[in-house]
Amino acid sequence: MNIYENIVILNASLSDEDIEAASKKIKDLIINSGGEILKAEPWGRRKLGYEIKKQKKGFFLFLLFNAPSPTIKKLEEYYKVFDQVIKFMVVRLEKKQTEAVMAGLSAEAAAKEKAEKSEG
Repeated sequence: MNIYENIVILNASLSDEDIEAASKKIKDLIINSGGEILKAEPWGRRKLGYEIKKQKKGFFLFLLFNAPSPTIKKLEEYYKVFDQVIKFMVVRLEKKQTEAVMAGLSAEAAAKEKAEKSEG
């Protein structure tokens, strides 16, 4: 399986509950297609660099996941018909990028574990 980065821009006028529901639908689609979410970061509402579909602001969602290739086709088809998505981009990471990402994730997990031990 390959590792992918995915940035999705959702309509900023949606309520927080709608954004959470849309995010969950996207994550469920990846998981149900045989993928695994490695990292999900909501970047929040931001001003767009240029107007997209008559929108000047968008809610940015970053996903890092591994999945089989057919999952990407399903995901992109879903984005095209999902009205809440303004723009999206899915990028497959190269081998060196994948190694760096995995090292970063393991370092993040180790730091989190260390912080939990020091609190307890």
